[in-house]
Amino acid sequence: ITIKPQFFYCDEVWRVGKSQRKLLLYTVSTLPFDVKKNIYIYLTLSVLCSQGPWGRCMGSDCGPGGSQSRAVWCAHVDGWTTLHTNCDQSQRPSNQQNCFRVCDWHKDLYDWKLGAWNQCVSVSARTFGGMRPYVCNGGEEGIQTREVGCILKSDESPGDDTICEYFEPKPRLEQACLIPCPQDCVVSEFTPWTSCSKTCGTGLKNRVRSVLVPPLFEGSACPNLTEFQTCKPGPCKGPEGVYSLRVGPWMPCSLPISRPVRQAKRRKGKGGARERPGVKDPDTRELIQKKRTRNRLNRQESPFWDIQVGYQSRTVSCAHRNGSTVGLSRCLPRDLPLTVQSCILTKDCKLSEWADWGPCSKACLDPDPESPRGQRTRTRRVHQFSVGEGEDCPPLEETEPCDPQGDGVLPCATYTWRTTEWSDCRVDSLLSQQDRRRSNQTGLCGGGLQNREVYCVQHLLPAAHCTEARKYSSRPVDSKLCGGPIPYTSQLCHIPCPIECEVSPWGAWGPCTYENCDVQEGKKGFKLRKREISNEPTGGPGNCPHLVEAVPCDEPSCWDWRLVRLDECIPDGELACGSGTQIPQVQCVNSTGDMVDKELCGGAPAPEPIACDVPCPKDCVLSSWTSWSSCSQTCSSKTIEGKQLRTRSVLAYNAGEGGGMCPNSSSLQEVRNCNEHACTVYHWQTGPWGPCTEDPSASALNTTTGPRSAAGPNTNGQGPCSQGMQTRKVICVRVNVGQVPPKKCPESPRPGTMRPCRMPCKKDCIVTPFSDWSQCSPTCDAAGNIQKKKQSRKRIILQLPANGSQDCPEVLEEEKDCEARKVCPGYRWKSHKWRRCQLVPWYIREDSPGAQETCGPGLQTRAVSCRQLDGAQADIGECLKFASTMPPITQRCQLPCQDDCQLTNWSKFSSCTADCVGVRTRKRLLVGRSKKKDKCKNTQMYPLSETQYCPCDKYNAQPVGNWSDCILSGGDRVESLLGMKVQGNIKECGQGYRYQAMVCYDQDNRLVETSRCNSHGYIEEACIIPCPSDCKLSEWSNWSRCSKSCGSGVKVRSKWLREKPYNGGRPCPKLDHINQVYEVVPCVSDCSQYVWVAEPWSVWKVSNLDLKENCGEGVQTRKVRCMLNTIDGPSESVEDYLCDPEDMPLGTRGSRLPCPEDCVLSDWSSWNRCSLVRITGLRTSISIHEPCRLNLNCFHYFYNITDWSTCQLSANAVCGNGIKTRMLDCVRSDGKSVDLKFCKELNLERKWQMNISCVVECPVNCQLSDWSAWSECSHTCGLDGRMWRSRVVVQGSQGDGRPCPSQLEQWKPCPVRPCYRWQYSPWSECRVEEVVCGAGLRYRNLTCFVSDGSREGEGSMVEEELCGERDSSLSFFSLSLSVGECYLMEWSDWSLCLSVCAKGAGVDFGSVQVRSRAVMAQEPENVQLCPDQDWESRPCIDGECFEYKWMSSTWSGSSRVTWCQRSDGLNVTGGCPPINPPGDDNNSCDPPCQMPMSFCTEAGVCMCEEGYTEVMSSSGQLNQCTPIPILEIPTAGDKKTDVKTSRAVNPTLPATIQPGRTWYLQPFGPDGKLKTWVYGVAAGALVLLIFIVSMIYLAW
Repeated sequence: ITIKPQFFYCDEVWRVGKSQRKLLLYTVSTLPFDVKKNIYIYLTLSVLCSQGPWGRCMGSDCGPGGSQSRAVWCAHVDGWTTLHTNCDQSQRPSNQQNCFRVCDWHKDLYDWKLGAWNQCVSVSARTFGGMRPYVCNGGEEGIQTREVGCILKSDESPGDDTICEYFEPKPRLEQACLIPCPQDCVVSEFTPWTSCSKTCGTGLKNRVRSVLVPPLFEGSACPNLTEFQTCKPGPCKGPEGVYSLRVGPWMPCSLPISRPVRQAKRRKGKGGARERPGVKDPDTRELIQKKRTRNRLNRQESPFWDIQVGYQSRTVSCAHRNGSTVGLSRCLPRDLPLTVQSCILTKDCKLSEWADWGPCSKACLDPDPESPRGQRTRTRRVHQFSVGEGEDCPPLEETEPCDPQGDGVLPCATYTWRTTEWSDCRVDSLLSQQDRRRSNQTGLCGGGLQNREVYCVQHLLPAAHCTEARKYSSRPVDSKLCGGPIPYTSQLCHIPCPIECEVSPWGAWGPCTYENCDVQEGKKGFKLRKREISNEPTGGPGNCPHLVEAVPCDEPSCWDWRLVRLDECIPDGELACGSGTQIPQVQCVNSTGDMVDKELCGGAPAPEPIACDVPCPKDCVLSSWTSWSSCSQTCSSKTIEGKQLRTRSVLAYNAGEGGGMCPNSSSLQEVRNCNEHACTVYHWQTGPWGPCTEDPSASALNTTTGPRSAAGPNTNGQGPCSQGMQTRKVICVRVNVGQVPPKKCPESPRPGTMRPCRMPCKKDCIVTPFSDWSQCSPTCDAAGNIQKKKQSRKRIILQLPANGSQDCPEVLEEEKDCEARKVCPGYRWKSHKWRRCQLVPWYIREDSPGAQETCGPGLQTRAVSCRQLDGAQADIGECLKFASTMPPITQRCQLPCQDDCQLTNWSKFSSCTADCVGVRTRKRLLVGRSKKKDKCKNTQMYPLSETQYCPCDKYNAQPVGNWSDCILSGGDRVESLLGMKVQGNIKECGQGYRYQAMVCYDQDNRLVETSRCNSHGYIEEACIIPCPSDCKLSEWSNWSRCSKSCGSGVKVRSKWLREKPYNGGRPCPKLDHINQVYEVVPCVSDCSQYVWVAEPWSVWKVSNLDLKENCGEGVQTRKVRCMLNTIDGPSESVEDYLCDPEDMPLGTRGSRLPCPEDCVLSDWSSWNRCSLVRITGLRTSISIHEPCRLNLNCFHYFYNITDWSTCQLSANAVCGNGIKTRMLDCVRSDGKSVDLKFCKELNLERKWQMNISCVVECPVNCQLSDWSAWSECSHTCGLDGRMWRSRVVVQGSQGDGRPCPSQLEQWKPCPVRPCYRWQYSPWSECRVEEVVCGAGLRYRNLTCFVSDGSREGEGSMVEEELCGERDSSLSFFSLSLSVGECYLMEWSDWSLCLSVCAKGAGVDFGSVQVRSRAVMAQEPENVQLCPDQDWESRPCIDGECFEYKWMSSTWSGSSRVTWCQRSDGLNVTGGCPPINPPGDDNNSCDPPCQMPMSFCTEAGVCMCEEGYTEVMSSSGQLNQCTPIPILEIPTAGDKKTDVKTSRAVNPTLPATIQPGRTWYLQPFGPDGKLKTWVYGVAAGALVLLIFIVSMIYLAW
């Protein structure tokens, strides 16, 4: 791009490529300033992004008719904006363009089209064009790309990307990927060398290996799978080494041509035989018929088999070693192999046509579309089984999903969960272990638990005739039929705690009054005192104690005068002083103190005027009498009587002659009797209410409803049903004496003895119908005998009886024996006797050399039928389904010739005298002419006796495996299938048993049944499951005293920790730092509860006594005590701190005793309310005024509300509903709490709620289901079998309940059973009878092995009977070998499933299996003509990821052996990293690494093996490898405790022989230089040395 001298244009810059754009901007930025300062470019918003962010497309119509704009401005290359005139206007970019206006309905028309991801390309190859790195670790990072475009859905035509971007962002075009490392081919080790292919001359030995991992991801190809080695057994004599007999393959089996003719003749001969006279004896005829029937059964005349014995032949030729065929005479004289043999004509399986489809297994319509469909089946029968090598029969049965068809199909039955009614609420299950209420559970209330049973029923179809009772009485079914969540079997409940009746203190005794003022008879009356109920108790006021007490008295009166006040003392004779009277002001009141009309008190004398004195100037002046004190007793008797006291004091002494003298001190107080009534208190006492019984008077009005209408099955059934009556006993009681006659108590307060009540409904017991009998599937023991079993059924209680209704039936479960079948169900194959051996017809084989007419190899057949286990005939299809593999119906046989040696069968072994001692023998004999033949007398070829050691029945039992979990002895209960019941107190701890499997071995260390060792298969050992211990706290302490004596405070009680929880017990509540838990509640103390009581002032003590005047300055004292205030007044002294110290009266006062002629004043009265003035009483009515001063003599008052208390429960409750309370406090403006009456008098607003309900969370223990039944054994045999059982958490713990245990599964070992298996030996070499090459056979043996199942392929050989039926797979196969031929072997077995993985990256590329075919050769000169080896792979699942590493042997001089090993211990070729293996080539370094214990690294540097350090020469070359000193740390088993230096231990040795734990201190690095830590240690040692020298210097 040519740079113009002045301007750039934005559109030109952004139209060029990315790399050119960078070059242009770079060029502009490097221009000289004097040139660059005049360069301007148009900047648009597209400068900021490659596509140009145009504005929103605008327009009135949807589609391509819209327009969008963008901003364009002129800017200098340095970035600052300038005028448009500085830029070339002709090249100004457009700021507006047409666009496609997108509307919402375009979303249905356009969508993103995502292309497939392209091949993963290496990042390095893509960015730099370089090659992939040679060393790959895990995988290489790459990038995949794909094409993404917006298309029109209808025809997939491309559209503008902005249309699709309007609705969703454009999907990503690239993603990261991982390119796996190349996987080279990995092959196994070579097999041993085969035998030489020639018996003389030059032959070949072969050894092969198989492919374990195929080459993947451009990995190296597989190496040769076969190695050849020439062999020379010896020189050949004659032409044997040049010519060989070669046999051809067997021809197809065919029938002899003349067989139909012979059959016709035979039939004709039979026809002639019928003309012969038969046997006329009936018995003989019957015996002959039975024999014929038996023979016919033994013959193969079943319609399922058509076995025809034919013959097959093969050719024998003579072949040259180069493979050419020559005349047979070249190979003679030699014994020619068999050229003809009997065979079975091949016939394929023939089946009938498919039968009609059977009915659908699902005969109903299911409304749930996701429910499983039904299945229907059709079958076909076998007309002809396959014979010989014919095609086997395909499956005889097939199924397909189906749905019921037709109009009359009913809906499917549905099942639902049902529950019984909740049990009674019980609190005892929530009590902790230490709770004392466990021993006495009466009166418990609050939160509790109730349980119910859950069962499954069939959901009834809605119908008009379905009643409520029918729904609740559905028959229980198997719980597995119900789906969905199981309803809870327990829930929290609440038992209301009774509210105890609270009463106020007793009031004062009232006046003596008539019991009935309307009838005033007699002179006897009662004095009454009362108390009130201060709350609303449970059950009403009838449960409260008595509220009225009475005392008999004399001279009762219903009305009386009450003194209100006394008027001022007025002297007689209108004098100024002297004796006078006080007029009393009275009111007429009734016995309750209420004012009534004065006329009612007319019968009682009115109070008389009271005499009084007004002192004259020289008289002694006395104060007024104080009020009477409270009565000292509440009643009077012979020993005690009540007294009241009042006092007065001297205000001024008399002056001189003529003045009235002051009285003596005894006259300054007065005492009177009070409460003179006797201490005989009576009251009415009530008994508890009796049961609610039917009221006969109301029976006509009662209506009784049924139990269902009043209460459903899940209610408590306490609804009222009829009117009843309750009674109680009421007696008159004398306090401290007992019951007295009723006339002693006043009749008016007598409580009632009867009250109406509502009778609860009766509830009959409701149970479900019996469930169906449980299934009775017969089980058989090992001997095939039926084991007796039982079947059961049950019913469930839905509603318990109540209120005297019908009880539940006693029998809820029934059990009976199953109907036992005579034999175990099952089928078996019955094989009949072998027929005679059938030879190839003589006319066919008569030309064969050495053939004889009546002897030689042949075939024999037998019949096979299907039987039940009891021997009855059964359909053959049943055996095909349920029996084992069908036994063979043909076998090879040999009819002995005259020249053959004929022997009898082996006799039975002789008896043994004792086990494991001596031998036992069996014998056979030569028969006929064989006795005289010399070859038959060769005992090595034809042994006549066999000897074996006597069987040793000595067995050894020993434990194996780990101990099982500790299992409680009663823990084998199985959860009912009909009901899901959760037991609240399942035994979870205590003594149990744990089990360890026992294994039994015979004398040959072979695993046998444990019964041989007289063991039931287990060692049983007692064990203990520790019981959980809950957190233990002390009992609550007593409540502390209220923190304030006046107003609101708090009181506290506490518990402290006695024992922490363990073994899963209930946790402790939150404790403080001293392990205590507190409960704090507010409290209010009555401010008048404690009062100061002052005694009268003492006599004046004048300090400057003027004997004449007896006046002047003086002092008075008195005692002040804090006393408990009661309704009768102060009663007893208490500690002074309980009274308000601010209110404490003065105990001493000083004043001036008035002298004659002085004014004498009384004491000051109390201050009045602040809004008024304080007035002091004075004989002359003097008053003074004092201003109100806030918080000094004048106060404001307001209410204060306390905090909420903790949730308070009843004393008998553990949890549940409680109450939080708070208190009101009247507070003075100076902060002092005062009596509530101050706030009440001001009528202050009280808007607060004082009580609210609350809930204390219940400590619900974790609830578990019962243990499930033990599972099937995890292994059918072996040592590792385990049985499991489990339980589930039905409901988790709540609050401070006991947490769920961690063990929800238990296991115990299975009885050890030997693992028997058939095992094949390796294939033999190809055998072609007596010749060298041709169509031959390879064989392998099938042997029964026993093992313990711990390792695959290991075991000991045992009797074949223990393995049962033989494996039906082939134990031989045919193979054609020709002279000089090089051929492919059979396929190897499939390798293990291998995962193609990158462990470092955590990526799996799938799993694969592989098998291969190696090459086998016979002639050295034909090796070059061999076919290519072959391998094939297939995918698999759950492959294992292996690693490969180099292994090496110990050094032998300056060399050692190295090999590659897989992580499972298998030695392989390939797979290890492509670097020089250790010790493989030490000569690639220059100079070569010749020192012992050295090797050449990948970098071409000589290094030492682990455990040795490098000693370098001055030229930097490796000089020698020196063992590294190691620091030996003594282990627990070492007897030495010293630390010493020893030579390095060979690190390749097993860890078990290395002494102790070691580490290596290697001061030199791989480059031969000292490591950094060596310098650090040297520096530290230097600092330490300087420090020690400094200390020594300072010490001097």
